[in-house]
Amino acid sequence: MAKKGKKYLEAAKAVDRSKAYDIEEAVGLVKKIASAGFDESVDVAVRLGVDTRKNDQQVRGAVVLPNGTGKTQRVLVFAKGEKAKEAEAAGADYVGEQEYVEKINGGWFDFDVVVATPDMMAQVGRLGRVLGPKGLMPNPKTGTVTFDVEKAVKEIKAGKVEYRAQKDGNVHVPIGKVSFEAGRLVENFNVLIETLIKAKPAAAKGTYLKHIAISSTMGPGVEVSTAFAR
Repeated sequence: MAKKGKKYLEAAKAVDRSKAYDIEEAVGLVKKIASAGFDESVDVAVRLGVDTRKNDQQVRGAVVLPNGTGKTQRVLVFAKGEKAKEAEAAGADYVGEQEYVEKINGGWFDFDVVVATPDMMAQVGRLGRVLGPKGLMPNPKTGTVTFDVEKAVKEIKAGKVEYRAQKDGNVHVPIGKVSFEAGRLVENFNVLIETLIKAKPAAAKGTYLKHIAISSTMGPGVEVSTAFAR
C-alpha cells in the first residue's frame, strides 16, 4: 500500500469517518481540505448494487453536467462529407477518416473523446484493440456513435461525461474543480446521481446506491449520505 503524504494525513483528520455528510457539507469540506498546488478535480465515486457480470445489470451512459467539469475535452470525430463539415463547425478538434485510423495505430492519442458516424464504424472498429482498453471506443449508449455530430460535439464541449459501472459496481465521475463555487459542484453532483438512479437496471435487486463519496484529486474521500435518494 502506498504511503500517504503529510498533507493527505492532515486533511484526513478533518473528515469524520463515522459520518455520512449531506452533499452541501461534503462539498464544502472537500474544498476546504484540498491542499495541492494546482486546481484539483472533484471526483465522485458511487458503489452500485449491481452484478455487472450479468448483461441485464450493466450501467453505462453519459450525462451533460450543467456546469461542466472545468476541463476542455479534445474531440476527434470520424466522419465524411457534410457530416465532417458539421463536426468542424461544431468545434471538433480533429475530423477525418482513414488518416486518423493510421495515426492512432501509430501511437497518436492527443484526444479525450471519440465520436463517429455509424457509416464510419467499419473503419473505427478496427481500432477496438487500442481504443477499447483506454475507454475511448465510440458507443451508441454514450451518444458517441451518431449522425447528429453537431449535438454530440457541442454536448461534450459543454461538459458531457461518461459513466460506467466497473466489475465491482463502482462508478467514478469528475464533477468539476476545487475552484468551482460550491453550488455549482452540488448541482453537478445532483444531476449525476439523478441520472444514475434513472439508469438503474430493472434486474438490480436490493439497495442500489450502496455508498457515495467525493474527493479532490489528492485528498481523502468524504462519505455522502444516500438518504435523499431513497
